[in-house]
Amino acid sequence: MRSLRFALLLAVFVFSSISFQAQTSRSALRYYEAGSEKLRHNDFEGAIADFTKAIDVSLRAEKGTAVEKRSPGFPTAFADSQADATEVYVVDPLTADAFTSRGFARSKSGDLDGALQDFERAIRINPRNAVAYMDRGGARYNKGDTQGALADWDKALQLDSRLAEAYVNRGGAKQKLNDLDGALADLNKGLELNPGSAVAFCSRGFVWVAKRDAKPAIQDFDQALKLNSRLAAAYEGRGVANMMQGVLNAAIGDFNRAIEVDPDMAYAYMNRGLTLMVQQKDEAAQADFSRTLTLNPALKKEVEDRIKTAKELRAAKQ
Repeated sequence: MRSLRFALLLAVFVFSSISFQAQTSRSALRYYEAGSEKLRHNDFEGAIADFTKAIDVSLRAEKGTAVEKRSPGFPTAFADSQADATEVYVVDPLTADAFTSRGFARSKSGDLDGALQDFERAIRINPRNAVAYMDRGGARYNKGDTQGALADWDKALQLDSRLAEAYVNRGGAKQKLNDLDGALADLNKGLELNPGSAVAFCSRGFVWVAKRDAKPAIQDFDQALKLNSRLAAAYEGRGVANMMQGVLNAAIGDFNRAIEVDPDMAYAYMNRGLTLMVQQKDEAAQADFSRTLTLNPALKKEVEDRIKTAKELRAAKQ
């Protein structure tokens, strides 16, 4: 049987925790806290507006504290424009955190280019901001720059070796590059640091699928769903693992659940179509393949491969 394909999880982002010093403007801090609260309630546009105000206020405050060299306690000063290049300013740590948090909000709202600009600005202000590297890696990965993402996650872990999400994301990227043993090592470390991560269990389940080992894959997908029963990718992955074991009705049940949670999951329709074709339910299978291509026309070649695979499996049973 040909190898099955499945949807890779998008990279995990981390919301930056606040750090501030005596020079932090109370007004900037209020805007930052308001933005953080809106972010917790998924009000991304409101959060972006408040983080922008926090940045503006903190940068204005920093203009009044020009010094000749960087602060020994926080070596992250920068010149804000070409006109300022002859001076260096003491930069409030909140400014870097606000750029990182605004980047997080922009990434969640789908503005990956804007997010990248914010993460890069945060790193320019504070080159030791592990979360900014971590989240820039996520934005790069979701834009298709896997190598750039890996470099950022390597740097994030160099700065903070306990950043579980960076291990999880790097593991997912290594799987994409078919470095399955490297992926397992990273995902195992991520789970050691954060055993409550549904995404980590789900990602490791996909690695087991890629290794053609259905039993541990199903165990990981089961655990992911115990932690988050709305994780559509875990249902889809478990469906693929059930297909590998020939448990077709269970596979269809998992694909049904994945589609119920995420009606736009093209891979779930495609793999359900394959399962239905193996069961000789061609009309229903064709409907799933058509829906797949409506959602993602780029999967046309993979749909054709599914149909060929199903026909081969049916012929083998005759």
